[in-house]
Amino acid sequence: MMPATHTQAPSESRLLSPFFSFFIVVGAQISVGVLGFERIIATFSGQDAWLSVVLAGMTVHVLVWLLYGILKRGEGDLVAIHKAVLGKAFGGLLNLYFIGYFALLAYTVIRTYIEIIQMWMFVEVYVWVLFLLLVCLAYSYVTNGLRVVVGLCVIGLFVSAPLLLANYFAFTHANVSNLFPMFEHSPQAILLGSKAMTLNMLGFEVLLVAYPFLKNGPASQKWSHLAVFTTTLIYTLAIVLTTIYFNQNQLNQTIWATITLWKVVDLSVIERFEYIGISTWLFVVLPTICLLLWAASRIANQAFSIKQRTGLRLLIVLLFVCSFFVVGRKEVNQLNDMTAAIGFWTIITYVPFLYIAQKVKLAVIKGGNKR
Repeated sequence: MMPATHTQAPSESRLLSPFFSFFIVVGAQISVGVLGFERIIATFSGQDAWLSVVLAGMTVHVLVWLLYGILKRGEGDLVAIHKAVLGKAFGGLLNLYFIGYFALLAYTVIRTYIEIIQMWMFVEVYVWVLFLLLVCLAYSYVTNGLRVVVGLCVIGLFVSAPLLLANYFAFTHANVSNLFPMFEHSPQAILLGSKAMTLNMLGFEVLLVAYPFLKNGPASQKWSHLAVFTTTLIYTLAIVLTTIYFNQNQLNQTIWATITLWKVVDLSVIERFEYIGISTWLFVVLPTICLLLWAASRIANQAFSIKQRTGLRLLIVLLFVCSFFVVGRKEVNQLNDMTAAIGFWTIITYVPFLYIAQKVKLAVIKGGNKR
């Protein structure tokens, strides 16, 4: 166990039961990406794309296991662990990095959702108008604390369930033979497809900040793993369904496959179900935005003694200014690619690095105590 390097601990009234880690992880991972990830994965691994999704989920399970190893030994959140393991100066730089990292993830989610609204519903709406509405809405929830944000995650999960189930209207038009031949692609292609899943699987790192808010934190680990299993299952079912509905040529030309499947939904009272789906998906996207902004502002509060509400306001102003620089589909694609690359190297290299560095530090301390 690391020596005490405590940040400000949350009060008892602000703590959450361990099972809420399930909603935190699902709320972070099920977001705007599920509406159009299929084409990107299929580009690399074709009809074997489901294997890439499963492999990505297994990788996240390992990373969550490493995260809990770090958190259990660290007795605190990311800020306290950075200071204890890496020192005040280097740890402070990394804290600053993670503020920017979580803010970037939030910005990417917001801008991508706005792109969907522009493409499918309101072509001529100004980006900054929707951006301002979304960040103001997120601000109203984040300022009320993590308990409110997690409550929003619970609502988001129950809202997403019927929308995702609606995809199975397309099953009656499906061609299962599209899944064959199986295991045709090389291991390298499967790995590249798995790497392309990065942007959809990011967000579980919020646990590094939210952990002190969980009563009996170690007990939440099983719920976090269950959450990763759930999101992996959702993404796997989604990619299988789109694979058997579209042939590979069609899928490669379908940017938002899940939304396109909603067009198949035939209800006598609703003519354009995709409009309902996109609008209602706000309740799924908003929890992700709130979690990420909460994490960024919480780190600013703990690391630099900035009031969390002040830090949140500064972040929102910065993100709003940035909304004027990403103006078209090409720029949104570049933003997603950049965020995915940063996220990939962050979780693949930094989490194992911190795990090993912490173990080495503990071994050194233990050896010094024996002398």
